[in-house]
Amino acid sequence: MICVRGATTTEKNDVNEILKATKEMLECIIAKNELELSDIVQIQFTMTKDLDAAYPAVAAREIGITQAALMCMQELYITGSLKKCIRCAVLCDVDKKQKQAIHVYLQGAKALRPDLSE
Repeated sequence: MICVRGATTTEKNDVNEILKATKEMLECIIAKNELELSDIVQIQFTMTKDLDAAYPAVAAREIGITQAALMCMQELYITGSLKKCIRCAVLCDVDKKQKQAIHVYLQGAKALRPDLSE
């Protein structure tokens, strides 16, 4: 089992932008880690308090993640922290070691982990 982390940002608090950014992040995690949708056991999503137009779990369902447990929560607010940020932790039932997980940081979230960003 591995847990793959991901994060991205949006320009606006808009349903379509939140779903598009979440889909892009999840599709990138799936591709880079060579996952099957059935490998995904659970996804925990957080969003910063300035995003409240949509649940990111909707995007997961729309791309076919229908068997995994999905949870959506508000990210802890810290003064000066990255705005309009969507984060996820994807728990995968695969025959890999945690050090083999390829984490994905997109858009403005690249600043969170420049060591893991392309």
